[in-house]
Amino acid sequence: MRAVDIIVKKRGSPATPTGAELSREEIKFLVDSYVRGEIPDYQVSAWLMAVYFNGMSFAETGALTEAMLRSGATFDLSGIPGPFVDKHSTGGVGDKISLPLAPIAAACGVRVPMMSGRALGHTGGTLDKLESITGYRTALSVPEFRDFLSRTGFAMTGQTKEIVPADRLLYALRDVTGTVESIPLITASILSKKVAEGADALVFDVKCGSGAFMKNIDDAERLAQSLAGTGRAMGKRIVALITAMDEPLGREVGNFLEIEESMDVLEGKGPRDVVER
Repeated sequence: MRAVDIIVKKRGSPATPTGAELSREEIKFLVDSYVRGEIPDYQVSAWLMAVYFNGMSFAETGALTEAMLRSGATFDLSGIPGPFVDKHSTGGVGDKISLPLAPIAAACGVRVPMMSGRALGHTGGTLDKLESITGYRTALSVPEFRDFLSRTGFAMTGQTKEIVPADRLLYALRDVTGTVESIPLITASILSKKVAEGADALVFDVKCGSGAFMKNIDDAERLAQSLAGTGRAMGKRIVALITAMDEPLGREVGNFLEIEESMDVLEGKGPRDVVER
């Protein structure tokens, strides 16, 4: 099996302009070989662009999610009482919702294991915001993650080299190759991390509007359906909401400013739109 053949198959030809469906074995080969360093960035970049233009079937998306999930270790939350529920936003300007939501949910008796991301495209990431606090460390070991989750009811950590390494590599490559908005790639990226962290149920906040990756309602609905359908096929309880991102959330935009506004929300004096969200 060769990477170039998989690229050409997904890219298509004049006879098959939309490409052909990749098998589970082909997708696994591409992901595993890239993680091992056997396939260079430029070939994976070509494959990402082929996926961006030609898409993936639900079967392909599920196979990609599974291959990414199995590319490394997963969190073992056995022995910690649940339920384990996480939330994920597709990203927006001023979107700091995860920061106050996780402790609020934990205070209501839900445990929130959250593997957060960094900036993607023009939006800031939860980890970037947390690390704007002097001395704050987001790279938690598995024992630390379990300890925080057990004691406080929620824990936020970044990806390590051991947890879903395929997504960490592909995430960075998508950001510099103009393939961020691909619905199958977004779906596989999000779900591989969420399943790896041990969540039983997930809430997706799919942003729609001029400040979001999904500019119109049709694309937002397709992404919401892709996330919900693929996640349910993997045995998870899923709810997806489409929310407006035609203007920034709240009054503060910028990593540390959003930390301050999140504190305002927890103290009951946050901006109305952030509190409602």
